[in-house]
Amino acid sequence: MGSRKTSAATPATALLNRLGIPHRTLSYVHDPSSEHYGTEAAEKLAVDPARVFKTLMVDTGTQLAVAVVPVNRQLNLKAMGAACGSKRAAMADRAAAERRTGYVLGGISPLGQRHRSPLVLDESALAFETILVSGGRRGFEIELAPADLLRATDGTTAALASA
Repeated sequence: MGSRKTSAATPATALLNRLGIPHRTLSYVHDPSSEHYGTEAAEKLAVDPARVFKTLMVDTGTQLAVAVVPVNRQLNLKAMGAACGSKRAAMADRAAAERRTGYVLGGISPLGQRHRSPLVLDESALAFETILVSGGRRGFEIELAPADLLRATDGTTAALASA
């Protein structure tokens, strides 16, 4: 899996290229009526939903943090709070998430965010050679090794997802 540059680079792909991290980009035509961006990506790219991860911004009460979980599972907010050293966590306000990351909802990438936040990747990602995450636009995904995502973001892993 080599790095493939696209004509429409995003901060996410620019970061990976700068760090020399191998990745592959995948695009599909996003349906504006779709409300489940990650599920749409899995379906349109014909990829197991367990390998496609959504990026969720969480407010721990003291900071915003990034949770990365499979699109076919739900984020356990209590587990995310614990992973961040907090007793609680709640989904971040949409406007705050977009301001912090520089991306729009449905296209928030865990990579290349405007302001770096602590990142926690669901440990299920480690079972796969590669996973897909948002590339920074709706309809644009990046495939890379979970270890490379963690390296690029200084992230950690924890059991975050529930059925």
